[in-house]
Amino acid sequence: MSVTKPAVVLVNLGTPDAPTTAAVRRYLKQFLSDPRVVEAPRLIWFWVLRLIILPLRPRRVAKLYASIWQQDSPIRLVAQQQAEALAGRFDCTVRYAMSYGSPGFEAVLDELADQGHDHLLILPLYPQYSGSTNGAVADALARWVRTRREVPGLTLVKDYWQNPAWLDAVADSIRRFREQHGAAEKLLFSFHGIPVSYQDKGDHYGERCHHSAALIAERLGLRAEQWMVTFQSRFGPQEWLNPYTDKTLEKWGKEGVRSVQVVCPGFSADCLETLEEIDGENREVFLHAGGESFAYIPALNAEPSHIDALEAVVRAHL
Repeated sequence: MSVTKPAVVLVNLGTPDAPTTAAVRRYLKQFLSDPRVVEAPRLIWFWVLRLIILPLRPRRVAKLYASIWQQDSPIRLVAQQQAEALAGRFDCTVRYAMSYGSPGFEAVLDELADQGHDHLLILPLYPQYSGSTNGAVADALARWVRTRREVPGLTLVKDYWQNPAWLDAVADSIRRFREQHGAAEKLLFSFHGIPVSYQDKGDHYGERCHHSAALIAERLGLRAEQWMVTFQSRFGPQEWLNPYTDKTLEKWGKEGVRSVQVVCPGFSADCLETLEEIDGENREVFLHAGGESFAYIPALNAEPSHIDALEAVVRAHL
């Protein structure tokens, strides 16, 4: 068998196949069944998921997806653009995959291995490692390895928040936005949250988020009182990393902060959590509390500076 060139696989969280109740139910069942995502006693969670969450939540969530849906889910459209753009930087195959939904991560790995690629570089598109995201990709990779008679060489990138090219890309995107729209009184760095219990068990995700924001703020020359880190997208009754994004925006609005700009550096592509939760729900929270101007600074998506950063990460590991 001839030796072939390596292949690169970009992995993001996932999306339903359509903004419908049935498709969202299938997606949520797969997503919320992962013990990396929900660390609860499995038997109890089995019944909570099937008797409470899956019968009730998909209809509401489907409406939210419908509000941002284009010809496809934004995160899948961006993933395809990212893979195509990055492929132009290397003489090798670049594919994208989803941890949940399609195209499925393990199916993409099967296809590449069956084509004869003798080394696969896996890049989870979560800049800050967390067991619930990057760790879930590692779990899926381990499961896949057990199914293969012959296993190709594998490189799994842990995360890349320290990479100067990525930090520069985020800082430059904020700078360009502010040059065009002006600077707000406050810049809010909003990251996806995790339960505090995960942190207590040794997940240093929150620290990585704070370090990321500090390095970006330093590049922008911001003073401490001009920016803040918060966490969004909490789910369920337990305590999550705080301060919370929505509560902070509400507090600022009531305290007389007139303008705020929000950036979400933990998201490599715009998705439900940025387009609907931040630029929709949280915009209303701030304005209803008394704020006057709210602006969401888009994710890096397939911007050339982001592709530059992903290229730098891949070259450092390939």
